Amino acid sequence: MEGRIINELISCIGEEYVLTSKEDMVLYSYDAQLLESLPQAVVEPASTIDVANIVKIANRERIPITPRGSSTGLSAGAVPIKGGIVLSTRRMKRIEIDEKNLTATVEPGVITMDLYKAAKAKGLFYPPDPGSYKVSTIGGNIATNAGGPHAIKYGVTRNYVLSLEVVLPTGEILNTGSRTVKCVTGYSLKDLLIGSEGTLGIITTACLRLLPLPETCYTILASFNNTGASAKVVSNIISSGLIPSTMEYMDRITIKAVENYKFTGLPKDAESVLLIETDGNRKAAEDEAEKIISLCKKGGAVVKYAEDPDERKKIWEGRRAALPALINIKPNSRPTTFLEDATVPRSEVHKMVSEINKISKKYGLTIGVFGHIGDGNLHPTFLVDTQNKDDMDKVEKATEEIFEVSLTLGGTLSGEHGIGATKMKYLEKEVGNKGIELMKILKNSLDPNHILNPGKILSL
Repeated sequence: MEGRIINELISCIGEEYVLTSKEDMVLYSYDAQLLESLPQAVVEPASTIDVANIVKIANRERIPITPRGSSTGLSAGAVPIKGGIVLSTRRMKRIEIDEKNLTATVEPGVITMDLYKAAKAKGLFYPPDPGSYKVSTIGGNIATNAGGPHAIKYGVTRNYVLSLEVVLPTGEILNTGSRTVKCVTGYSLKDLLIGSEGTLGIITTACLRLLPLPETCYTILASFNNTGASAKVVSNIISSGLIPSTMEYMDRITIKAVENYKFTGLPKDAESVLLIETDGNRKAAEDEAEKIISLCKKGGAVVKYAEDPDERKKIWEGRRAALPALINIKPNSRPTTFLEDATVPRSEVHKMVSEINKISKKYGLTIGVFGHIGDGNLHPTFLVDTQNKDDMDKVEKATEEIFEVSLTLGGTLSGEHGIGATKMKYLEKEVGNKGIELMKILKNSLDPNHILNPGKILSL
């Protein structure tokens, strides 16, 4: 990148916050996926005005700019595929809790768990909790419309975004949405930007809805001797009208990986487990838990309650450790983190689990499966040496078949990870040619120079 442009960036935010060393470029060249691409510079703005000024320079010079939070994404959405500038939000971490209106106003670099803690301190609750909530940022959550275990009852990030302040690809600042509970003023540009993966604008401030903190929570661990039985119990629970606050799934491969990686007391002899919680009013949550336990037992499960907060914490540590545990199975080679999130209607989860197992056997691949089964969101994770071309060819074919099954069952390519760079070639299978055409019209209208997170979602 030309020295004059670096100097102009420095004049905007200061020399300390414009990084150009080779070591820094490597650190910002990847996210939690396998793709890597070096940027030419990294900038760390502290305000909306900083972001706007940086984007104006990039747009004028036709320099690609990739927004980046904590880089926990699993579709290469934060990888600077076209080089250029990485815009890190790490300095933008303001949180303001409005107890009167049950809202939080936050900047994009706020860590999800920090918002949860800030809300909890006021007796309030921010439900969206992606698997990486201890390190992921609110900006990234909004950009990918992140979900998590609580999505079954409380919904995903989109359901909590009231308004956004966004810097558009031209450097102009847009405020969209409203701090009010209701808002139907014109087109919902806010909803267009949520889930757009940083391709249409850079989020600089968000006003988020909060809820009263639930009075109590009951945690249930149900163990099954076959995978099909647990998946069918999920369908039975939902069809009975019960909506627990979480309903998580782990198969035998995942359970064993977790217990070998970090002992949490999960039953290693089980073929699958369901981690289910109910919350809310104490009596209602207890009644719901008892009904769910009854359905689990009818489905052949061995069931136990978490007796105290420490036991609940340990069980959740096991669920949260699923991905690092699976990666750790092959410590001497770099395994894929092909953590897909094919999602199907909840009535079809047992079929999806069965088909993933068939595909695993067909290609001779080890696939650990876990996920938010209560909302139909499964994470098949391939365990292979990425240096083995034959294995990687099998992974590509198996992934395509998993997506085909998901779409055939009425599902989607991505429940929460986004399209990024890794799923672009599959997108037309779901949205069709007309869908792609309309997306390109929107992209070209807002970002005529194609500077904002190029190489993601659409091929342009």
